[in-house]
Amino acid sequence: MQRRTFLKTLGAATWTGAALTLGGHASRLRAAESTTRADDLVAVRNGEPEALFDRGIEALGGMGRFVKKGQTVVVKPNIGWNVPPERAANTNPRLVRRIVEHCLQAGAKAVYVFDHTCDAWRDSYRTSGIEQAVKEAGGKLAPGNSEGYFQTVAIPNGRRLRETKEHELVLQSDVLINVPVLKSHGGARLTVAMKNLMGIVWDRGEWHANDLHQCIADFATYRKPDLNVVDAYNVLLRHGPRGVSAADVANMRSQLLSTDLVTADAAAAKLFGLEPDTVDYIRIAHELGVGRKDLENLSIRRIAL
Repeated sequence: MQRRTFLKTLGAATWTGAALTLGGHASRLRAAESTTRADDLVAVRNGEPEALFDRGIEALGGMGRFVKKGQTVVVKPNIGWNVPPERAANTNPRLVRRIVEHCLQAGAKAVYVFDHTCDAWRDSYRTSGIEQAVKEAGGKLAPGNSEGYFQTVAIPNGRRLRETKEHELVLQSDVLINVPVLKSHGGARLTVAMKNLMGIVWDRGEWHANDLHQCIADFATYRKPDLNVVDAYNVLLRHGPRGVSAADVANMRSQLLSTDLVTADAAAAKLFGLEPDTVDYIRIAHELGVGRKDLENLSIRRIAL
């Protein structure tokens, strides 16, 4: 299917269907609001998803910094699993709704939301609460369940991953906003911004079989979202990526925003209680020049609501 045809089809169709001990830099992420503007990272805490995003995006210069009038936006949450929001396996639907609203208020022509899900996509979209949230906000849901939606792209700076198939909706869009939920992961140890981009490619099995951490970092050399918003309102501490029950979840009421994938992931690792270098894809991506994990040398705005 051609990209233009895919977008036209989407436009015409209607779809139905615990306490956590923090150390080191993570403690400083919880400090009082800084008085200086930060371009590298905004860390917001002690709020509901909508309020956290409102303050965070304001601190980064507003959604108008990222979305211009008439542009097409893709918002990429984690919608991989057919589980309810309280399990924290998917991005919080209230955050997704607020981001879509901000994009439309900034003048976006259309805001699409999709994921190449692990469970059946219609069930995951519905049970996660994201289907309803997107419809309420005026956005459009798109599927990622067919290989026909994906086109082969080269990864010129990849070491192990030299090419992959990327969803044509992302290729066609003007703006990509990456909205991962912070959670544990059995294979990658942690899911954050870089790992969330596996939902815009077709063959994830190839990555798992071909050095997962290196492939995650390799893809990040090619695809850098315009904005990364890490949902740390509810955080899945164990049994990720799907979770077993709400007992695996800590209510951290936090959010991290950055244009830098590596910075977002490094800060999220700290918030989770890990050193960034213990998550291999963060270390590798830093070494490849994708972004910066040296949080101590970056400008971070800390906001407590």
